[in-house]
Amino acid sequence: MVPLVSSGSPESSWIGAVGDWLAACRNALLTNSRFQFWATRFPLTQRLANRRARAVFDLVAGFVYSQILLACVQLRVFEYLKDGPIDSITLAGKIGLDREATERLLDAAVSLRLVERRHRHRFGLGPLGAPIVGNVAIRAMIEHHAMVYRDLHDPVALLRGERPETALAAYWPYAGAESPNTLSDDRVAAYTALMSASQPLVTEEILDAYSFSGHRRLLDVGGGDGTFLSAVGKRYPHLELLLFDLPAVAERARARFANIGLGDRAQAFGGDFLADPLPGGVDAISLVRVIHDHDDERVRHILAAARDAISPGGIVVIAEPMAATPGAEPIGDAYFGFYLLAMGRGRARTPARLAHLLIEAGFEAPRLIPTRIPLQTSLMIARKGVSEAPSAIKKSS
Repeated sequence: MVPLVSSGSPESSWIGAVGDWLAACRNALLTNSRFQFWATRFPLTQRLANRRARAVFDLVAGFVYSQILLACVQLRVFEYLKDGPIDSITLAGKIGLDREATERLLDAAVSLRLVERRHRHRFGLGPLGAPIVGNVAIRAMIEHHAMVYRDLHDPVALLRGERPETALAAYWPYAGAESPNTLSDDRVAAYTALMSASQPLVTEEILDAYSFSGHRRLLDVGGGDGTFLSAVGKRYPHLELLLFDLPAVAERARARFANIGLGDRAQAFGGDFLADPLPGGVDAISLVRVIHDHDDERVRHILAAARDAISPGGIVVIAEPMAATPGAEPIGDAYFGFYLLAMGRGRARTPARLAHLLIEAGFEAPRLIPTRIPLQTSLMIARKGVSEAPSAIKKSS
């Protein structure tokens, strides 16, 4: 059981004080130049010291690494290497760079394990480059991040609110629109396409972690062009499928459902979930990468609307990266913390915080369901009802 709040017991206070003292001792050593000099030369600490130094440098150089990856994607380096190793001269002709620039890029890609050196002075796919080949979702996100990097070039100004106009805010127009319902198709086309392209990164995670076999009507709120709902419908042919999104986006979903033969059991409704009621009579609602786009006040409104739409005993499914996820901590607080800051709204939340918001909305104590790759998405479900004494999140096995 994971407590929603700290117990505040004398024992926990004593343990916290000891932890603070140990951290202070550690930091006193790590900031001491004489200790640093000694640690990098003493055989028992040298490897650890070098590993820590590399980690710090990687934080400094991370932007450069990301630009090398972006260049490889934009120049289609991985696609040209997928059929087997080739030499730098041949690759230079394919990507439109001279030999010197091509070899500079390849040397950098090799150091990042995106590319590998092979015999006869050739280059092939590396262990981190190979998964990108043919993966439309990863490619779309990498290319999208050119915009993110521009918005984050002055993070202090962003934190101070001195850069109100950002490319991300314009890219996700619903985030700041006074009347989202009136957004035209051309205003929603880019972000809808990106969400559709990146949806496979999370869809299989959700469907492998939770079974919708026991439900009959599923409503996907903020469901975009229906990519996720189409995958659910394919796996569960008995399900009646409903989608709710802005009118221009819902129209794209209708076209998708018709094109793939789901028109007889899938409906798309247009509206603003912050202002309009959701279609009712459903026994499951999914919120895939929706909640973290909004502040707490809006989340309370969304969850209350979801509860009103769900039949007694039905469930809500929240799927998104969450803060403080073991092994993926930087994804929530660092990456999404600043991505959503640049977007102008929202934040990644811990499972405990999400559970608190769900309980406030009248759902029973939520369950955090493990996924195979939690850095891509975590999954929380809660059943409609009132828990009299909510004190913890239940973790399913």
